[in-house]
Amino acid sequence: MNMQTHPFTKPQTSAVRAERVAFAFFRGATYVVLLAATIIFGVIFIKGADTVFTRHFPFVNVAFLTEAPETLHVFEHDGQKHELGDRAFRAYMEEKKNPTVSEENYVYSAGGIFPCIIGTFFLVVGSMAIALFVGISAAVFLNEYSKGGRVVEFLRLAILNLAGVPSIVFGLFGFGLFVLFAPVLGPTPDPSHLYLPLGFAYLNFSGWGVSLLSGWFTLAFMVLPVVITASEESLKAVPKGFREGSLALGATRWEAIRTNVLPYAMPGILTSSILGIARVAGETAPIMFTAAYVVSDRLPWQVDRFVDVFFQGVMALPYHIYVVSSKIPQNAYTERVQFGTAFVFLALVLCIALSSVILRGRLRARYKW
Repeated sequence: MNMQTHPFTKPQTSAVRAERVAFAFFRGATYVVLLAATIIFGVIFIKGADTVFTRHFPFVNVAFLTEAPETLHVFEHDGQKHELGDRAFRAYMEEKKNPTVSEENYVYSAGGIFPCIIGTFFLVVGSMAIALFVGISAAVFLNEYSKGGRVVEFLRLAILNLAGVPSIVFGLFGFGLFVLFAPVLGPTPDPSHLYLPLGFAYLNFSGWGVSLLSGWFTLAFMVLPVVITASEESLKAVPKGFREGSLALGATRWEAIRTNVLPYAMPGILTSSILGIARVAGETAPIMFTAAYVVSDRLPWQVDRFVDVFFQGVMALPYHIYVVSSKIPQNAYTERVQFGTAFVFLALVLCIALSSVILRGRLRARYKW
């Protein structure tokens, strides 16, 4: 029995066969990417979990999450092998009356990463707050107030070009502008730097130094293109009738934007914040020049004055991974710290991004049109 071809069946031409080959290629490429990501995250999860979790109550390596990094001392005494951090090693030697032991030292292989967790959290939250404020303001101007023209198109082109600048360039930019040249208000002039008298004080262009403030602005400028572009697209998606209805009822343009545009565009804007968090948290080069210390003997809030919080450097998880992975001899002890730090780092970024996702979901449920 001859099978009749359905009249709407696509003919088997060379173009159709080429389309199937292209579709199979793109699907295969997608599977390769997913497989690579699964392997990478799987290795980090398996090896990092051995460091972060334990088999005994409370099933979490509390010391790794609550202590500062220390040097690991590995030695034998009285027929037993000991692996102790700096403080425990000194206490042990005092207890045993300073016996002569043959030891091996491994830098940053004992203690924990608590200062790195705190520093990363401060860097991400502060930089994203600045980026969202500046980025949303710029998007509102470009979409709601500007009248178009060559200047606006040039600004949009500059924003797109800014997205392709390597992170190391942002690091050098932040080092030159914020670390070395940013203005600081003081009661007296600094003759070694450019200064500007204000009558009641002096504006010394002596820089903010390696500090949270320098890191915040450097990372915020780096993520601005993502925030501006996504925010502007979200504003464009809000129907024009929302604006026109508010204006018809006598509202000013800003009142219409604030009450009838921004709330409905906020879910899309929060999507840009999620993308920004992923990039900001994982950058090493910018903070290496502007905000990160290899070792810090105090946490950000351990200062004499509140304002000093903003003018001190911090430890950070990506920079700690970089130092442990490339600046010291590699061994089984440093590998344990590397994967444990990467595991905690991914978990921290996931928690911050998840909070944005939850907030975005609530806003979407609240504001619908």
